[in-house]
Amino acid sequence: MSDARETAYIALGSNLNDPLRMVRAGFNALAQLPNTELIARSLLMRSAPVGYADQPDFVNAVAAIRTALQPRALLDALLAIERAHGREREFPNAPRTLDLDILVYGERLIDEPGLTIPHPRLHQRAFVLVPLAQLAPGLIVPGMGPIRKLLAGIDTKCVTPIADAAL
Repeated sequence: MSDARETAYIALGSNLNDPLRMVRAGFNALAQLPNTELIARSLLMRSAPVGYADQPDFVNAVAAIRTALQPRALLDALLAIERAHGREREFPNAPRTLDLDILVYGERLIDEPGLTIPHPRLHQRAFVLVPLAQLAPGLIVPGMGPIRKLLAGIDTKCVTPIADAAL
């Protein structure tokens, strides 16, 4: 591992076992990663499920981190955090206790088995783009373009901020 740190954006989501608490726990776990600093958190957002609709709404957010972990090591750490919080992968788009995805890692474009950065469906997901744009309104997503342009191309009505009182 090098000492150079990259800015990465991580999506957090939950719709089981007290989702607000789970997303907060996800932020806390990110802050504890080695050689990593949690530098910003988006507002918490509520969104309808995508894909498999017969499940509760999600709580979503995005974290900005500065990390010396390389992308594959970061992915492994995120998967370990998910497992520690009871994540089970029963079927695609299933309900989950905690979901953590690398959205963007610096300016890197990565397409390896099990690891694609930027996240391949980032540009299709309002529940990711809305909080990501809140944290980084000037972000240029590698290979996809400006975050504002990506956001303008989707319906964002399905994503609503959760009132501060609910935090």
